[in-house]
Amino acid sequence: MHSIARNFNSPSILVTCFFLFGSQSVFARDIGFSQMLFGGGIAIPVILALSILALSVSIERLVRFREKFIVPPDLAERVRHLWLAGEYTEIHTLLAKENNTLARAIDFMVLHREQSFAAVNNGVSDIASLELRYHQQKAYALAIVATVAPIVGLLGTVLEMIDAFEAIAFADGMENPALLAGGISMALINTAAGLSVALPALGMHHFFKNRAAFLGLNLEKQINQLLNEWFMPVVATAPYLKVVEHAH
Repeated sequence: MHSIARNFNSPSILVTCFFLFGSQSVFARDIGFSQMLFGGGIAIPVILALSILALSVSIERLVRFREKFIVPPDLAERVRHLWLAGEYTEIHTLLAKENNTLARAIDFMVLHREQSFAAVNNGVSDIASLELRYHQQKAYALAIVATVAPIVGLLGTVLEMIDAFEAIAFADGMENPALLAGGISMALINTAAGLSVALPALGMHHFFKNRAAFLGLNLEKQINQLLNEWFMPVVATAPYLKVVEHAH
């Protein structure tokens, strides 16, 4: 778990390279990158805006959707000692300094320590579920980019192909194949641009889905352990029955 947390900054470098330099390496052959952007058609600015959106969301999620903001590994153990000592005020002071989902769930347990197991369990489950859904929703823009960018690129290709064939029709027909080839290559730039943005966005979307599942399972494990220790009713064992031998 700690190795995963230490490597959270590495994907941000890869994402930046994907979105900023991926398109240039694919398209920059005989024309410059700026010429490609202005000559690719109206779809290119839209795809560029989508790439900026995907890059911004990816970096923000890599920074904010981390283990320390969901379930710090040592928080439950620190609170456990204070709970056993009955130092509830110290627990509130400790949790007030924390900014993570587990801290808010534990704080709910402390505030409602006189409640039943079922009531506390429902409360902390709602807290954990809402916060995890909130983090997942903030990464949903990546799924939108992964869906929309290829469609925008395809639309741009179709529009550029129409313009290319119109130029051939009103020029010297097929006597100049270079004119047609140039128009088709410029049209295909739109499709390639859309795919080059959509693929990293789709990869990051699944990356964050996997991270949400991983952190959610760890959070559930920590909360269930504390609930079972602090609120699970102890089943009283029946006293042993003494066998009385009757004298015959």
